[in-house]
Amino acid sequence: MKKSLLIVCCALAATASSAQNAAPGVSRNEIVIGTIQDLSGPLAGYGKHIRSGMQQAVDEANEIGGVHGRKIRLLVEDSGYDPKKAVLAAQKLVSQDAGIFAMVGHLGTAHNMAAMPVQFEKNVINFFPITAAREMYEPLHRLKYSNAATYFDQMKIGAARLVKDGKYKKVCTIYQDDDFGLEVMRGAEAGLKTLGMQFTEVTSYKRGATDFSSQVARMKSSGCEMVVLGTIIRETVGTIAESRKTGFNPVFLGSSAVYTDLIPKLGGKFMDGLYATMTAQHPYLDAAEQPVRFWAAKYRTKFNEDPSVFSVYGYIAADSFIKAAYKNGPNLTTDSFIKTMDSITIARNMFGTAEQTFTSTKRQGNTYSRLSQIQDGRWKVTSDYVAFAGLRPVQQKDGKWKVESEFFKSQ
Repeated sequence: MKKSLLIVCCALAATASSAQNAAPGVSRNEIVIGTIQDLSGPLAGYGKHIRSGMQQAVDEANEIGGVHGRKIRLLVEDSGYDPKKAVLAAQKLVSQDAGIFAMVGHLGTAHNMAAMPVQFEKNVINFFPITAAREMYEPLHRLKYSNAATYFDQMKIGAARLVKDGKYKKVCTIYQDDDFGLEVMRGAEAGLKTLGMQFTEVTSYKRGATDFSSQVARMKSSGCEMVVLGTIIRETVGTIAESRKTGFNPVFLGSSAVYTDLIPKLGGKFMDGLYATMTAQHPYLDAAEQPVRFWAAKYRTKFNEDPSVFSVYGYIAADSFIKAAYKNGPNLTTDSFIKTMDSITIARNMFGTAEQTFTSTKRQGNTYSRLSQIQDGRWKVTSDYVAFAGLRPVQQKDGKWKVESEFFKSQ
């Protein structure tokens, strides 16, 4: 009797241990991943392309048998670009059926920050979100992986570079009054400080605003020669168009959030001259290499439209997850995936993104970004990948040492 009881107890313990180690969203035949996109709000143009890019990567993997015999299933929820709806979407994804193994390519800074606590409670990884905010890898958390140079670092380098090259004396900013816009503004502010400068004028707007006349008037009256844009699509077009109409023609610089073909399509010639930081090149089909042309042709056939750089972002996020899951091997758990990611190198791809590396204490894959400018309605790359190289001591004429910024480090 005692022996039988011992066997039963051991069996129950083994079952409990197995349940504890089992990864959400993983079954014998399937790996379920989730994503939250704006499919109905102000960034629906981004969200729909991200979703399509992700689906293309998933379909390609499934066409060749999936990952170690498991097919990938992608679940998509709409946030409408509302952080509160993102929380509800995350709750749905982590709770329905067996849940999801990872949240992949979730769009939006405030939206990821709102949803991550819901995910982490269920041991769900936040993988390659489509936002360049530092909060995507800071503070360090075992379930966070970010692949983008941050808005802060993009603007710290990009703003300082343009100011230095153009010898501008007065720099203004207009930014969206939320976590995203503040990251852009603060990064540029830090870049200006390395030059001993500060903003001449600081203006902001609430998410969803459509009238920027008062902000433009303030910047114009301040005589600004360069404007840092903590904006996205329609706010970028609205601000620049209003400026051009009033005869205000500074140099405009935005983050990777404005690096999209929608800007020149919506804004026309007014958008020529706009600079933006970027991490992957827009896939112009007539200028692309053969692998990209082949990829884009498949995309067009499947979704009946040309891909954008946000299609590329979605594809890269899902494809990188699939590569990591394959390298993990057939015994996929959250712990084993984390161990794999913490020693992985993801090579530079056909879209020109920088190489990605991670460790247990480094959850940002790379710090590289490039500058691009709209010329004749198309984005043209104007710099190679650069990364902030830190500070270096410089000896002054009086023999004293001063710490100065070492601006750029080419990859």
